[in-house]
Amino acid sequence: MPTLFATTGDDVIRLTSSDGDRWEARTVLSGVGAMCLAMDPHDPRRLYVGTFDQGLFRTRDGGEHWEPAAALPHPRVLSVAISPSDRHDGLSVVLAGTEPSALFRSEDDGETWQEMPALRDLPSAPTWSFPPRPWTSHVRWIAPSWSDPDLLFAGIELGGVMRTTDGGRTWEDRKPGSYHDAHAILTHPTAPERVYEAAGGGVAYSDDAGVTWRPVDEGMDRHYVWGLAVDPADPDLWYVSATFSARHAHDRRGNAEAFIYRRRGDGPWEALDGGLPNPLSVMPYALLAPLDRPGEVYAGMQDGQIYHSADRGDSWRRLDVSLSALLALVAAPE
Repeated sequence: MPTLFATTGDDVIRLTSSDGDRWEARTVLSGVGAMCLAMDPHDPRRLYVGTFDQGLFRTRDGGEHWEPAAALPHPRVLSVAISPSDRHDGLSVVLAGTEPSALFRSEDDGETWQEMPALRDLPSAPTWSFPPRPWTSHVRWIAPSWSDPDLLFAGIELGGVMRTTDGGRTWEDRKPGSYHDAHAILTHPTAPERVYEAAGGGVAYSDDAGVTWRPVDEGMDRHYVWGLAVDPADPDLWYVSATFSARHAHDRRGNAEAFIYRRRGDGPWEALDGGLPNPLSVMPYALLAPLDRPGEVYAGMQDGQIYHSADRGDSWRRLDVSLSALLALVAAPE
C-alpha cells in the first residue's frame, strides 16, 4: 500500500499499512498549524508543508526529520507545490503561495526564495478578497505543468485562475468560463493540454492548456466544489466533492449534505454511493488519485475519516483510522 501523509490544521500525520486493512497513524510533525503539503514527484522522500503563520517546513527522509525552510515575507503559506518539470541542478523547483496573495519559487530546496511579483499586478488583483477575511486573499492552489517548466497555474481564493507561460515573469488574468472562487486546480501527467478547476461556483475545464475554459457542471445538483482528483492514466476520468454552499462545506455539526461525483469522458457527473454515506455528513476536503495506482482514489474527510476505492469509485470502504481533522492528503508510491 502507498504511504499517505495528511495535514490536520495542526499536525502532519504519516499513515502506513502492510495489508491495506490495518493502518498505523504516526504524528511526524506537530503543533505547526499544518495546512497544505506537496511531495516531490521525483523523490517521494522530499516533502514540503505549508502552515498557518509558521512558514514552510521540509523533510528529505520521508518525514523522519523536519526543519524550517528559509523564511518567506508572509508566514501564512496556504499552498505549496513541487514542479514535475522544472528542475535545476538536480532539484525540483518548489513553489509556495501565501496570504496575502503572493507566489514564490525556490531552486535550491528552500534555502532562498524569489517572488513572482507580476502576479500581484494583474488587473483583477484589486478585487481579490477572501470572504471570511475580506481585507485579504490568498493563493489557494498551485498547479505546475507536467511537461512545460514555464507553464504554471495559480488559483486565488477568491480571485480566479491565473496563468503564466514564461515561468512567472508575466501572468494572464482569469479567463471567461473559469470560476473566480478557485479551490483546486490540476494538470495531467499524460495529457499536457488538460487543466481542471474545482471552485466555489462549480467545475471548469480547459483542453488547450488554459487558453480557453468552459464550465462542466451537468449532472450536479450542488455546486460548491472543493476536492478534485484525476486518474493518472485516464485524463477523462475525474472526481470532485461538492455541496450546496460554503456554510454546508465547512459545517462541523455533520450537516455537509455532500457528494463525491465522478465524470467519465463527456458524460454528466454522477453522484457516487457504493458504501459511502448518502449524502455525506462531512465534506470530503481532500480527494487523491495516487500517481502509481490508476483506478484508485482516496477521500479525506473534514473530520479525519478516510475512504478508499480500488475500482474507480464504484465501491468504497472506510480505512480503520480516524484523525482529529484532515485538510490535505498526498501519497508516496509503494
